Amino acid sequence: MSVDREDVLRGAAALLTRRATATMDEVARAAGISRATLHRHFAGRDALIRALEDLGLREFEAALDEARLGEGDALGALRRLVAAAEPSAGLIAFLVTENELFEDGQNEGWNRLDARICALFRRGQESGEFRIDLSTVWLTEAFYGLLGSAAWAVSSGRLAPKDFHFMLIELLLGGVRRSVTS
Repeated sequence: MSVDREDVLRGAAALLTRRATATMDEVARAAGISRATLHRHFAGRDALIRALEDLGLREFEAALDEARLGEGDALGALRRLVAAAEPSAGLIAFLVTENELFEDGQNEGWNRLDARICALFRRGQESGEFRIDLSTVWLTEAFYGLLGSAAWAVSSGRLAPKDFHFMLIELLLGGVRRSVTS
């Protein structure tokens, strides 16, 4: 029987986004394969994590494309981004907290993603939609943090999946939206 590498990665991602410290045996079981088969695809945990990083970067880049960040106002683009990123939020949450990914230098893919999100926040600042007293780098990190927190809350059953978008966007916008004083 042939095993699809992408299916193995998705099974591993589903487990590791809930249990980041899962063993390779547990990952193999979650993917529905033997440990030997898992090792034929990924030499060890590091190789698996790197492959998950590539998958997560591809998925998040696709979410950024789907959100059409350059269209319309920045607020609308941010709302579209949250909706488009929701399916990969758990994987992104796992990856941004996986220290071994950042020990030997950062994958260039993260820089591309960061630049696109920073550009969205900068556009919102320039148009007067978003606060100008917070750096775009910080707003990008806050976005990742809230995305991950919402994913973990849904995964653990503390937040209903239907509330993901509303809770994340309202908290984020409450912090980034520029208040108009009279």
